Amino acid sequence: MSSTLNFLRLLADSTRLRLVLLLEQEELSVAELQDIMGMGQSRISSHLSQLKRAGVVLDRRSGKNVYYGLTKRDAQDATRAQVSELTRALARELPETTRDRTALQVALRKRQDKTRAYFDELAGKFGRSYVPGRSWQALAHTLITLLPAQAVADLGAGEGTLSQLLAKTAKKVIAIDNSPKMVEFGSKLAADHGFSNLEYRLGDIEDPPIAKGTMDLAILSQALHHAIHPERAIAEAHRILKRGGRLVVLDLLSHQFERARELYADHWLGFGEVQLHQWLEQGGFQKIEVTVVSREKESPHFQTVFATGVK
Repeated sequence: MSSTLNFLRLLADSTRLRLVLLLEQEELSVAELQDIMGMGQSRISSHLSQLKRAGVVLDRRSGKNVYYGLTKRDAQDATRAQVSELTRALARELPETTRDRTALQVALRKRQDKTRAYFDELAGKFGRSYVPGRSWQALAHTLITLLPAQAVADLGAGEGTLSQLLAKTAKKVIAIDNSPKMVEFGSKLAADHGFSNLEYRLGDIEDPPIAKGTMDLAILSQALHHAIHPERAIAEAHRILKRGGRLVVLDLLSHQFERARELYADHWLGFGEVQLHQWLEQGGFQKIEVTVVSREKESPHFQTVFATGVK
């Protein structure tokens, strides 16, 4: 290991400090570090090379991947313990530290989700060939009937197709939308189908007209990208949920299809996984999961991100 003085010189660069803080928690590949830090491959590799030459990091090959981690140190080494304490102190001054910590959680969840590739393959095969009676619509109806009877808030419900599916088994469904015509249409449809447990209310997802702590489940299905302040909508979902209640978000992953603003009145061009994770954290949610669950093969290749958290 290089001298403590040389080590401190290395940490004077914020990028190398961020790398050390991340690799102190987990071995990571260059590709994972790119995703976490939002930097190019050459820049990260250059800093890793400097840290490796100084004996701060080691690399380990696993199949086609190379993972970097901090050099093992003696727990009894008082000098290194002091350096670690200084590193943590410096970390508190870095504005990127909190985001890096969240991005690391997202990256590790992607790596550990061994079933993800399987379900991606399954989704690609489902519906490719005709089978009588098998469709996504039928599957959705089946799964929704398995939900327990509970109080559900459908935030940004539109005409309320999802709300009416949920009303088949839910104790109570409150559908919120800021369009009077949507609320009128949905209310008539609910009455026509005899859903006495489904109520449409005019309101905004950033300030839904629902009492605090009354809902078991809150859903933002392709609605969050219409919000001016998405983080407020998430915080409000937390407010209306009971303790132990769950928020479910289905929305678009970040994209560059600018015409969506004109075609679909989208205010946001989707959201990043780390961004959603941070908003749920800041909103007070725990047991957070964020995963990309769908990828369209046709242009503009929209991807759907699923996020959930528990109050």
